[in-house]
Amino acid sequence: MLRVTTPLHDDVIGKLRAGDEVTIGGLVYTARDQAHRKLVEALKRGEELPFNLEGQVIYYAGPAPVKPGRVIGSAGPTTSSRMDAFTPLLLARGLKGMIGKGRRSEEVKEAIKKHKAVYFATVGGAGAFLSKFVKRSKVIAYEDLGPEAVFELEVEDFPVAVAIDALGNDIYEETIRKWERPAKDKGRRTRGEE
Repeated sequence: MLRVTTPLHDDVIGKLRAGDEVTIGGLVYTARDQAHRKLVEALKRGEELPFNLEGQVIYYAGPAPVKPGRVIGSAGPTTSSRMDAFTPLLLARGLKGMIGKGRRSEEVKEAIKKHKAVYFATVGGAGAFLSKFVKRSKVIAYEDLGPEAVFELEVEDFPVAVAIDALGNDIYEETIRKWERPAKDKGRRTRGEE
């Protein structure tokens, strides 16, 4: 298992390959659809963002309310494709990593390659487990969005897998290709045949 620390740098990202198991340490920022919309609108107006994007990682999560004795509530990933419309601009402005679940658009994959970034996936439905790797949490922007506000999280050994590497290798596509042929051979419908 590989360990990386934020902020991410090109030399580290360049060594990561789709399928690698990785743990992340350092600061990551949560942002879901509404926060992404606000971040992109701020960039388009030429405003300063609530955190420096350079080398940073955004976790597509909206933490649940904090329970007594905990740093953060359940903090599982949301579907990453919901952020696809906003991602290329954020990558162009220095964002280097994203954590979520599910496939990404071709436009996002091209932007990942162009800007030497990485898309990490983590397990959906495991928010309570994932919250154990968060050592500190605070809202830093868009508090009016409630759980969709931007949180700064200090994480330690946060478990992820490389879903799309800086070369554009995509574990989701590779897995589909691997299983598409056997499914077709057994007479099952495959993608595009529905």
